[in-house]
Amino acid sequence: MFKNQRKNKFESGVIISIFILIITLIVYYICHAFNFGEFSIVIALIFSIATAWGSYYYSDKIVLSMSNARKATKEEDLKLVNILDALMVTANLPVKPKLYVVDDIQPNAFATGRNPENAVICVTTGLLEKLDYYELEGVIAHEISHIKNYDIRLSAVVSVMVGFIVMISDMISRTLFWSGGRSKDNDNNGNSFLMIIGLICIILSPIFGSLMQLALSRKREFLADATAIELTRNPDGLISALLKLDSDENQLETANSATANMYIVNPFKSNTDEGKKKSSSIWSTHPSIEDRVQALRNIK
Repeated sequence: MFKNQRKNKFESGVIISIFILIITLIVYYICHAFNFGEFSIVIALIFSIATAWGSYYYSDKIVLSMSNARKATKEEDLKLVNILDALMVTANLPVKPKLYVVDDIQPNAFATGRNPENAVICVTTGLLEKLDYYELEGVIAHEISHIKNYDIRLSAVVSVMVGFIVMISDMISRTLFWSGGRSKDNDNNGNSFLMIIGLICIILSPIFGSLMQLALSRKREFLADATAIELTRNPDGLISALLKLDSDENQLETANSATANMYIVNPFKSNTDEGKKKSSSIWSTHPSIEDRVQALRNIK
């Protein structure tokens, strides 16, 4: 577990560095395209570092806002609060995670935050209504496992950064397309190489970001499932929960492509058998439920 925690911390640093580089190149290209001159690289560096800092320290608030989540209360969500309190005995977390609820009929959940001291567990009302005590316990234990393993830092930062890159790339691509670019009359361009790289980043960064999301999410779900069983000593609860979540056909309205990798199961449902068969393909944000259930049964 400690090896995985160190690896996740290292990967978070690498991803933030890559993000700063990509945003710097994109913003540099934008500034140079609009003839900002020698200040282009300074503006690009300041902007990229500021957005990386904001993504790291405010990723949980950004994700919760995107999900329209509200704070859980004892009056409305007593079962959820009691389950978390019980799991804290064996979880060995430094601080009790904050609980949030999303009003949505699809049963699902995710954890977010930059570290265990600033962690959040968020569930849907559908999860609270459709799962029994032991199934819900398995799901909460799974999210606690993501917190213990520092997966939350990685997934939250990647989700916010990928969403930001996609947004800025789309916005600037449209702007430059309609304006025709203002740098075409500027023949004295000593940094054309950087501009070309920036243009390539605008085109390819959403694809790279999505692939990064997929790889990070899939390989950590199995570890979180296994760690959840260590906390609950009840594989049947999590197995039953995963099967229920997978069979539910409701769509999660507040989910989007930037945050889909954070949920315990894919929030985007397919009503066709063909779609379900492809759920573990390279483009899937999660391993298939069949593979996860089989892994849990092997633990038993």
